[in-house]
Amino acid sequence: MGVKFDFIEKLGSIGHGSKGWKKEINLISWNSRKAKLDIRDWDETHEKMGKGLTLTKEEAKNLKEFLNAIDLDELDF
Repeated sequence: MGVKFDFIEKLGSIGHGSKGWKKEINLISWNSRKAKLDIRDWDETHEKMGKGLTLTKEEAKNLKEFLNAIDLDELDF
């Protein structure tokens, strides 16, 4: 039995991978649990997915604060 997921809200795409998959940010409920902010690569039909990151609302708020506090242009990546 696989993992069950439901898209609650599609928030947007932040990039494209070499296979044509899109790196997306979405609200997803995993296994009928409370939705989490989800960042991962998806194929065009949303049937196949890559490894990703899920965040609770509190974790997303912390990440947003952290990213707002740093100057990305000063980092070498």
